Amino acid sequence: MTGRPANLPKFTDVPLNKGDPPFSAWGLYGKDDQLGCLNRQTDTIVVEAVKEIKTGVRVSLNWPLDAQSKVHFFSRQVFHKQIIDKSPRTVNDDFWTFNTQRDGLRHFGYQKEKRFYNGVTMEDIHRSKDTEIFKRTSIPLKYLQGVAESQGTEINFGDILIIRVGRTMLSSSLHFPPMLYRFMTLGYMKAFNQLSMDELEKLAKQNPSNLIGVERSEEVLEWIWENFSAVAGDHLAFEAYPPPKDWSMHGVLLAGWGCPIGELFDLDKLAEECERQNRWSFLVSSEMCNVPGGVAR
Repeated sequence: MTGRPANLPKFTDVPLNKGDPPFSAWGLYGKDDQLGCLNRQTDTIVVEAVKEIKTGVRVSLNWPLDAQSKVHFFSRQVFHKQIIDKSPRTVNDDFWTFNTQRDGLRHFGYQKEKRFYNGVTMEDIHRSKDTEIFKRTSIPLKYLQGVAESQGTEINFGDILIIRVGRTMLSSSLHFPPMLYRFMTLGYMKAFNQLSMDELEKLAKQNPSNLIGVERSEEVLEWIWENFSAVAGDHLAFEAYPPPKDWSMHGVLLAGWGCPIGELFDLDKLAEECERQNRWSFLVSSEMCNVPGGVAR
């Protein structure tokens, strides 16, 4: 697994079509494509990924579904669980209501153009009977513990913190096998769990929200474009929020490239295990919810 795919356009070539939104790559995998950057995860890469299994240690990345059940963020539905007593039989069922944090290609569009990946509109989505979903195994390479500290920045929960990951990594001697899944952790969950109820409510009511995240810059976009097929983190919005530019990372990644974004992944135990083994590459099996026509799974 060396080098970039021969058919991948250079970052300087996007948008691919005149008149398309900033940095978009619509049509790269066909006008009806629904996998986007996940097309980059070829059979060869998956076979190579299996070779990352060195021990039998397994780590779950699932944050409890009810971890944010006390407050509403972004006016979203909080998790609700209802257990149903099926008496007189000795049987229980349960029903869950929740909002997912795996952003798909129909979740966040280009706001000015009002278009999603490959030019899909809101009307297309809400009228569609399409049952296609994405299903791919994904592989992270390196846990970026200490990135903020390496830039001389102290993380204060609830502040706007821009992590200049692209600049840090591009200037380093690290090299990545191509087109993999990038995980980034900023210690969000540890800080979140230490907040009082008053602090949580204050944070949730911020408008606009001030959230830690990855820097919005062309440099970071190019780094992702050249190296990865999906991104994820342990924080709420992946990118620093609110947007300092007239475009957002969500818009470009999801609507422009079809690059899924994972949020609120529980990476603390994974980071500890990486530290213990002193290795930063591993196999991840990550399956999205099989919801035909879903937008964020």
